[in-house]
Amino acid sequence: MVSFDSPRLIADIGGTYARFALEIDKGKFEHIASLRCADYSDFHSAISAYLASVAPLQVEHAAVAIANPVDGDRVSMTNYHWQFSIEQMRLQLGFDTLVIVNDFTALAMAVPRLDASDIHKIGGGETRKQSVIGVLGPGSGLGVSGLIPLQDGWISLGSEGGHSSFSPRDEREIAVLQYAWKSFDHVSFERLLSGSGLELTYRALADYRAVPSSDLTAPDIAERALNGSDAVCGEALEVFCSLLGTAAANLALTLGALGGIYIGGGIVPRLGTYFDDSPFRARFEERGRFSQYVAAIPTFVITAEHATFIGVSAILEAQLRSIKATPGSAILGQIRRARAELSPAELRVAEYILAHPRAALNDPIADISKAAQVSQPTVIRFCRSLGCEGLSDFKLRLASGLTGTVPVTHTQVTHDDSMLELGAKVLGNTASAILQVRSQLNREMIDKAITLLIQAERVEFFAVGHYGVVAQDAQYKFLRFGVSSGAYTDSRLQLLAASVLKPRDVAVIISSSGRMSELLDVADKARERGAYIIAITASQSPLARKADAALIVDHVEDISTHLPMISRILHLLVIDILAVGVAMQRNPDKAQGLNREQAELLDEANHGLRKTGTKDDVLNPNSGSSSAASLARLTSHSR
Repeated sequence: MVSFDSPRLIADIGGTYARFALEIDKGKFEHIASLRCADYSDFHSAISAYLASVAPLQVEHAAVAIANPVDGDRVSMTNYHWQFSIEQMRLQLGFDTLVIVNDFTALAMAVPRLDASDIHKIGGGETRKQSVIGVLGPGSGLGVSGLIPLQDGWISLGSEGGHSSFSPRDEREIAVLQYAWKSFDHVSFERLLSGSGLELTYRALADYRAVPSSDLTAPDIAERALNGSDAVCGEALEVFCSLLGTAAANLALTLGALGGIYIGGGIVPRLGTYFDDSPFRARFEERGRFSQYVAAIPTFVITAEHATFIGVSAILEAQLRSIKATPGSAILGQIRRARAELSPAELRVAEYILAHPRAALNDPIADISKAAQVSQPTVIRFCRSLGCEGLSDFKLRLASGLTGTVPVTHTQVTHDDSMLELGAKVLGNTASAILQVRSQLNREMIDKAITLLIQAERVEFFAVGHYGVVAQDAQYKFLRFGVSSGAYTDSRLQLLAASVLKPRDVAVIISSSGRMSELLDVADKARERGAYIIAITASQSPLARKADAALIVDHVEDISTHLPMISRILHLLVIDILAVGVAMQRNPDKAQGLNREQAELLDEANHGLRKTGTKDDVLNPNSGSSSAASLARLTSHSR
C-alpha cells in the first residue's frame, strides 16, 4: 500500500552502478535494484529499464543523487560518459518533479536522520549539538560535503573538496606524491583517496620498495591487505587510511565541524574492524597546536546500507513542501526585472545566479561570493533587495522556482479564442500573477507595516490614475474598522494632504512602477513631516527605497493597452492583507466589540483566506494570536 499520493523514485548514480528504489512511505524503500551503468547507453535507458521492471506503478516525483557536480540544467558525469538535460529528462519520463543533486550533498542530508545502529564510532570525541557536521568518503572519487544547522533543519553544502591538493606527512607519502606526479600535474586527495587512488598508491609503494607490482584492482588490494597475503597491499591500505585521516582533519578544521566527521563511500564501510585499528584516528588527531581541538571531534563510519537514499528522500520531501507552499515561485523572473536597479556588485550576483541557478541552491555563501567576485555581505544585500530575509530564504524560493509543478505563466489572448477560452486565459493569468506575488511577500515587512498602521493616529492613502480605486477601496475598509483615513488621487490635493501629516501618521503610497514624480514628492513631504511611509510598489523602485515598509508587487502590464488590469487586483489584495492584519490587532481578544459591519468585513476576509488554504483559526479574533503568528501563514516563505 502506498502512503504517498504515488510512489517516489529514488536513485543513486555512480560511475559503475545505478541504484534505484521506490519510496512508498517516509523512509520505506522497496523494489531496490542495482544496474550496471555499462549495460545502458545513457541515463534515460537505465531509468526506463528500472521503471519497466516495477510497472504498472505510476511515478510522479523523482530525486536522483549523482556522483557529479550539478550546475545548471545540463549534467555531464565526471567519471562516466552519461550526460543529459534535467528538464528534458523530466519531460521524457513524464515526471511532475525531477530533482538532481550531488551524491554527497544527499549523503550529508542523511546524517541527521541516521539511527545509532546506522553509524560506527571511531576513537574519542563527543558530538556537540547544533554544530556543523563534515561528511566525506572515498569511492569512485572522493566526496566531500557538510551540514550547517538552522533553527528547524540543515543546509547541505555543495563541495568539490576532494579536489583540494594532497599534502604528504612523511617520507613514504612524499614518495607516493612523486610517483603520482609522473602522471598528473596536480595531485588532489581524490587521486589517492578513491578506488583508482588505492591502485595508484599500491603501484607507488611497490616502486618505492623496489619490488614488482601486479595488475591489481582496488578490491584485490583490499582483500590481500585484510588477509595479510601481500605486504605491499597491506602498506597501501595503511597509507590510504592515514591519508583519509589527514583529509578528515582538514575538513574538520575548515568547517569547524564540532558536530562530528562522518565517513561514507563505497570503500571504508567494507573494511570492518580493520579501520578501527588503522592509523586513521591517530593521523586525524595529529594537528600540532590544534591536536586537542580535533581530538574532541568524534568521527563515525556510516554503515547504513541505504544512507544516500535517505538523504535524497529528505531533499525531495523538502522540495515538494516548498512547491506546495509557494507553487511556481517567480524569483528568477524577479531577478531579471530588477537588474537595471541593482548596484554593480549586486548585478554580478544576479548574473551568476541567473546563469547557475541550480548551483546556487547548494553553494555556500562563500562560493557564491567568490564566483560573483563580491563580498559575502553583498550577497546578503542582494537577497534582501528581492524581499527575502536572507540567503536561506532566497534558496527556498529559488528551489520552488526550479522544481515547481504549477508554473507561473502568462498566456496570450488571441483573436481566435472563443469566449470560454478568453475567460479561462484571463482568470488563469490573474491566478498565476497572484501566486507570483504570494512568493514575493515578506513576513517582516508585512508585520512592520501592520505595526505602523496600528500605532498611527491617521492613515492617508495616495495613488494616481487607474490605481485611484485601490486607494479609495483602502479608505473604505479602514474607515469601517474605525481608523481615521483618507484617499487622495489628485496630485495637488496629495501634496496638501502630505503637508499636514504629523509624526506617527502613516502615508500609504500605491504605485505600480514606483517612479511617478508626484508620488515621490508625496513621500518626500511625508518624510519631512515625520510621518511613516508604506509603499505598495515594484521592487528596486525609487519609491520602495524611500519607504519604511515596502510591500513588493512586481507585475508588468501590457503597456500597449495603457490599462492596468491584473496589477490593480494585486494591489487590492495587498490592501486586504493589511486590513485583516489591522482588524486582528486592534481588538484581538474583543470580537464582541466589533460592530456588525466590521464583523461582516472580517468574516469576508476570513472566508476569502480560508478558500486559499489558510487554517480556519488563523483569523479568529478570539485566538489572541499576534500578527507575526497569523500573518506568517500568508507568506510563501514562512518556515
